[in-house]
Amino acid sequence: MRRVQSAFLAIIALIVGFALATLLHPQSTFAISPARSPLHRVVILIDSDNEKIMGHAISYSMNITRAYAMKNEKVSIEIVANGSGIRLFRSDTSPLQQPLAYLRQNIPGIVFSMCDSSRQIAEEKEGHAIALIPGARLVPFGVGRVVELEEAGWSYIHG
Repeated sequence: MRRVQSAFLAIIALIVGFALATLLHPQSTFAISPARSPLHRVVILIDSDNEKIMGHAISYSMNITRAYAMKNEKVSIEIVANGSGIRLFRSDTSPLQQPLAYLRQNIPGIVFSMCDSSRQIAEEKEGHAIALIPGARLVPFGVGRVVELEEAGWSYIHG
């Protein structure tokens, strides 16, 4: 009987000790805590010339920015266009130039990257140079850029 009481008291002491430790140190390994860095990094890949899919880059960027602004956390966003998705950043064919300009004005540091390999293929096919919208830049390979960013810890979203 004494052994049962001793074991019972030992279990109660452990439970009380654990409860006190959790209350006194809520950031312990037992508690789920948010990431220490308030900077979130997101890369959005657009590889389609479908206007609805290209529009996802706009809505995702705005929604991500709003979500983290509500938490007073910062976000870095890079939109990468490759394949037929380069239409998004073409000054002659992009149907979303105004919304993209709005993003550039309202999301500090947003980056627009166009795959140079895809651009060169399109230039050969069309027989003329392709100009980019203001604020867009070329990267050697769109998918290569996505891989680099993912390896650096960026979150990937496919448009």
